[in-house]
Amino acid sequence: MDYPLPLDPLLETPPVRVHRPAVASAPLVFASPHSGRDYPADFVATSRLDPLRLRRSEDAFVDELFAAAPAHGAPLVAATFPRAFCDANREPWELDPTMFEDDLPSWVNSGSARVQAGLGTIARVVASGEGIYRGRLRFAEAEGRIRGMWHPFHAALRQEIAATRDRFGACLLIDCHSMPGGSMAPRPPADIVLGDGHGTTCSPEVMRALEGLLAGQGFIVRRNDPYAGGYITRHYGRPREGVHAVQIEINRPLYMDEARLERLERFAELQGRLTAVIAALARLDVA
Repeated sequence: MDYPLPLDPLLETPPVRVHRPAVASAPLVFASPHSGRDYPADFVATSRLDPLRLRRSEDAFVDELFAAAPAHGAPLVAATFPRAFCDANREPWELDPTMFEDDLPSWVNSGSARVQAGLGTIARVVASGEGIYRGRLRFAEAEGRIRGMWHPFHAALRQEIAATRDRFGACLLIDCHSMPGGSMAPRPPADIVLGDGHGTTCSPEVMRALEGLLAGQGFIVRRNDPYAGGYITRHYGRPREGVHAVQIEINRPLYMDEARLERLERFAELQGRLTAVIAALARLDVA
């Protein structure tokens, strides 16, 4: 079932939707922070990019690939806002001072590698490297997005993780993403890259079990190279406290046309294989 969280009535749509199972029966939580595609009209109007190019940063349709999670007893926490507008897989205040016409507060993290690459909480560029904005923003604009988008998403995610751990004694968070193909794909090629912060965010036993289930569905799986896990995986993954977290990156050419941002005919087949993995994970002991 779909339970939008209460939020500021000025927002057009909820920033996050929590798709909960009728009965919580699995020690799992799935997150999709980068599949949101509700682009505010004023954001599109003031961008130097057309809507298709703005969408280059999306993990398009990943929320749909994992849509079966509630049917197997686990919630799916999905952002509705796009990554180019506000990135939920960053610290809350990773901001590039060159993007703003006014000074940023001293507590803002403006020195991270992500900020330097233009991919902070409020991104300067889309994934292809093209600049998003015609002019500079004011800090109040970034603050409004972070408080209105980033915070509700993480409040929902924390709530589901805590409830799952309390109910089952442990929780496995699967942070769902996609990775580009073509010249930007991992070498050697992989269908899926699992990230556990090089062994810090998930127990070895749970990681091996997940890797084995994916391999059993015919996927070529790699660990931590080139994606070892972003903010969500590293922030919530605390195996000693009963919360395991793994980032999963799915190779986009397996299911979508990257140029047109359209599902391929084999989308349903991939979705079915991932649903089989979800069903098997739901029976896994992660304690």
